[in-house]
Amino acid sequence: MRRIFTFLIFFLFVVSIPEVSLAQIQAKSGSGIKIKTKMEYLVYLPKDYKKNRHQQWPLMLFLHGSGERGTNLDLVKKNGPPKLVEEGRDFPFIIISPQCPEGQWWSVDVLNALLDKIIRKYRIDEDRVYLTGLSMGGFGTWEFALKHPGRFAAIAPVCGGGDTIDIDEMKSVPVWAFHGGKDNVVPTQRSIDMVNALKNNGGDARITIYPDDGHDSWTHAYNNEELYQWLLSHRRKTIK
Repeated sequence: MRRIFTFLIFFLFVVSIPEVSLAQIQAKSGSGIKIKTKMEYLVYLPKDYKKNRHQQWPLMLFLHGSGERGTNLDLVKKNGPPKLVEEGRDFPFIIISPQCPEGQWWSVDVLNALLDKIIRKYRIDEDRVYLTGLSMGGFGTWEFALKHPGRFAAIAPVCGGGDTIDIDEMKSVPVWAFHGGKDNVVPTQRSIDMVNALKNNGGDARITIYPDDGHDSWTHAYNNEELYQWLLSHRRKTIK
């Protein structure tokens, strides 16, 4: 069975007015249920993207938290890389920032279909696709990488967590997790458990805990220049 997803695409440029485009993409799901849906998202293109029409670029997929769900794209700019872009920050990535519908959770099937579309549409280096997200998006980051580890060169989940069952499936994906030591929304142990389980299965995983941070560990995480350098230092590995 095929699902048909309709995406309303918003392009966010540093200085130009966002362009609007409408695309239909098809995705396969193991559930066999046919769903038609709409998703809005922001796309940031590096300032030199149009200069060299043959250059391929790394891609960062950013997943927001539960408070930014809905139909108002301005909410997506509240935190993380979209906020930094809005403040004038330049990045050497193409950045995709989708918005999860109100009352829903991140769907790996939808995100996977969106990623397919973006890779076809833009000059993406498929060996340098990075995934990150905060809170609900941190959980989505772990889940997406667990289900499709071969898609990502590295991931950076922030104040998230997940299921350690079958975590050995993603041992080829480097992980740098972040969490606040005083998080009373998502316990810090959720990130620690994921990182330890991955390391125990031969994975490359590390964690940074900001001891005085509560749930908002993302401000420190995404203002950490080393994070972006770390992401760019990785290329996708062949899964054996």
